Amino acid sequence: MRPWGVVGNGGFINTIVTGVPEHDVHDLYIENVKDLLPSGRESQLFHKMVQRSGIASRYSVLSRPFAPRPDPVGADGSGFYGAAKEPTTRDRMEAYQASALNLASSVLAPTLTDELRQDITHLIVSTCTGFYAPGLDVDLVQHFHLDPNVERVNIGFMGCDAAIVGLKTADYIVRAQDSAKVLMVNLELCSLHFQRAPKLERLLSFLLFADGCAASVISADPTGLRIGRFFNTLIPDTQGELTWTIGDQGFVMHLSPELPGILRRNVASTEAALFGPEKAGDIPLWAIHPGGRSVLDAVQSGLSLSDGQMRYSRTVLNRYGNMSSPSVMFVLADILQDPASRGSGCAMAFGPGLSVESFLFDKAGSPG
Repeated sequence: MRPWGVVGNGGFINTIVTGVPEHDVHDLYIENVKDLLPSGRESQLFHKMVQRSGIASRYSVLSRPFAPRPDPVGADGSGFYGAAKEPTTRDRMEAYQASALNLASSVLAPTLTDELRQDITHLIVSTCTGFYAPGLDVDLVQHFHLDPNVERVNIGFMGCDAAIVGLKTADYIVRAQDSAKVLMVNLELCSLHFQRAPKLERLLSFLLFADGCAASVISADPTGLRIGRFFNTLIPDTQGELTWTIGDQGFVMHLSPELPGILRRNVASTEAALFGPEKAGDIPLWAIHPGGRSVLDAVQSGLSLSDGQMRYSRTVLNRYGNMSSPSVMFVLADILQDPASRGSGCAMAFGPGLSVESFLFDKAGSPG
């Protein structure tokens, strides 16, 4: 097994557990928002993109969140989208605070045994869809009775590649303190930011996004996925291509139609930095952030990867859509839990900037 340039005692992703809310809202979204677009070219384009999306299911903490127009009761049954105007950013943050711990608890409860709780020394939480203080990190410490001295790190508003930043932070911790056991939680509630604006770009972006949570344990225990070299870069002159800004009626996503082409032309520089003279095609295991079918197509083309190398990422996209920061961890979880997966791998995700975060790993031992 190739060491991937690891210096000293690096970290291992021992365990990854994942979960989504119970409400599958993908078909409901398509059915409801079609009335927001005028008939003609834009409506035809929306339905074409539905067919090309590669997504079968997406999940939300709201049971029926995507009403085409204001409703006195609210499409989700709670009145969240039922007001005469869009929910404010405050409304959405209150909904995030009311729902985030419940989703995280449903994912962690079956795994976070009493013994493991006592062993956790560090807690890393990443999110870009909701904020409050004291935050989800403090709620997790109290809810699961973690040591009040646990060291906490919050990674906020970094977007879809925040989980890899979290893994990098966990790896640094384990290298500095080989007795450390890091719990990382990546949680996003993207469905709280739906907006009824009849703009094709907005409606297409929310054709992709969904809610989800991933939790991982990283330590020096040599089981699971061995973490190797990290590499990150900002692609020059692309700051406006992917943005996530705070508005009065929620957070606003902008995804440039140029984004897939930019990634296709630039991922080769990541390949050279990570693999040196070797080629991406020689690496059997790939965890590409499932940011959308066009994103996966662009990376596959730019790195000349096979359909087999893309299978884990496309499966997660099909089952869950784009959950932002947890998504790449869902892909890594499938690799970790697949008894047929063997050898070396590469994970890669993308965020505002335009940033590319990546790292190398090896399948080591058996899944935790």
